[in-house]
Amino acid sequence: MIGIVSYGAYVPYHRLERKKMAQAFGDRPSSGEKAVANFDEDSVSMGVNAALDCLAGFDEKSVDCLMFATTTAPYDEKQSTATMAAALDLKPSIRTAEITGSLRASASGLLAAVDAVASGAGSALVVTADCRLGAPQGANEQWFGDGGAAFLIGQGKDVIAHVTAAYSHTHEHIGSWRSRGDAFVRSWEERFVQNIYGETVAASVRGVLEQSGLAPADFAKVVIAGPAPRAQWSAAAKLGFRKEQCQDTLAETIGMAGTAHAPMMLAAALETANPGDRILYVSYGEGSDAIVFEVTDAIRQLPARRGISGHLEPKNSELLYHHYLKWRGILPTEPARRPDTPRPSVTAMYRNYEQNLGLYGSKCLACGTPQFPQQRVCTRCQAKDRMEAYRFYGKPAKVATFTIDHLAASPAPPTVFAVVDFAGGGRMLCEVTDCDPHEMRIGMEVEMTFRRLYQAGGIHNYFWKAKPKRQPGGKGTEGES
Repeated sequence: MIGIVSYGAYVPYHRLERKKMAQAFGDRPSSGEKAVANFDEDSVSMGVNAALDCLAGFDEKSVDCLMFATTTAPYDEKQSTATMAAALDLKPSIRTAEITGSLRASASGLLAAVDAVASGAGSALVVTADCRLGAPQGANEQWFGDGGAAFLIGQGKDVIAHVTAAYSHTHEHIGSWRSRGDAFVRSWEERFVQNIYGETVAASVRGVLEQSGLAPADFAKVVIAGPAPRAQWSAAAKLGFRKEQCQDTLAETIGMAGTAHAPMMLAAALETANPGDRILYVSYGEGSDAIVFEVTDAIRQLPARRGISGHLEPKNSELLYHHYLKWRGILPTEPARRPDTPRPSVTAMYRNYEQNLGLYGSKCLACGTPQFPQQRVCTRCQAKDRMEAYRFYGKPAKVATFTIDHLAASPAPPTVFAVVDFAGGGRMLCEVTDCDPHEMRIGMEVEMTFRRLYQAGGIHNYFWKAKPKRQPGGKGTEGES
């Protein structure tokens, strides 16, 4: 029995109301809002955070394969999975692969992971995230949202949703595309695209129904990807599915998150699934893949994930349209009156990958004091070269002190810096993100999140930042005043 052992998701904290985009051009407003990656987020950072949610409670060293599906990788030539493996603290012998170039990439990753486990791999982690751009005043800009999802594929009694059938159908066509050098995704005429979409999805769904011997009425949920919510509902109805069987497309609350869109819907479906439920997962790109999952009793033992529902309420819907344009580099602004940011030293990055990507410090073997950054001499007992590696990710943390800097160059000033104390010992100075400066309090609980610090000379530099640990409803946990 091979299938999903765990799942996770990530949705950015910031939301952009669609009416704000329409108002900027005097257009008729659309309903809802879309999730917007912060200026320090990209597909890699969102994928890492989704994977951290997925791996909570699991031994990351037991993962044998890592697959990353995206259409918006930061590099044209350099593996993102190497960065992700370091951030996730996976073992050095991990096998990695990246699948890109199509909205079907995530389904290809899921099927490849199933094949890998069937061939002997103990487990495979499939991560997907996207941060696509639509041109201003276009339908794509209105509907594209950002986010990610992750699935741990394995076999045995811990499988919460096993694969019972799969069918793939490849069909060449051009519906949406982005050539090398293009900033924005482009789309062909809507009616043509939706006709091809309906035919393509129907071929894969009918194929998997015939293979499995099931009928539309046998499914508790159908997760169907598509170019637009209306097209998804229409395709499902024509195939014989009732509207109540169709998983929420998340279009009104998050948007269409590229190749991560259907996986995020699947994660949402698993949050409310019961043993015995069948879920039909349908991808769409240059063809379609249909996968039948059957939920097992093991889903009752899986600890709650943050998933999709845990990201919907803690949000900021006050984002302004021109701030979004600035974050994405669409709206040029006067640069800060500072020297250009120097290209990061590749040599220094190489020496500090474990510390900067894995969030490892050191722990004194003489007195047990954790320290960050890594030290040779203990700051407490002065013992020399008696250290062991100590990972700070996942440790509860609180703000010891902070400062709000209005002069630092930033796409979203002011910049908040904090000294963070970790439970069990250890202190570090870091930036605070996804935070209104008025939220900051001494003693406020924070959690660490993987982010992109900056890009210079074509090199992306990643590190960890703190963000307020918020409860459902968007409130932070307060400390002393």
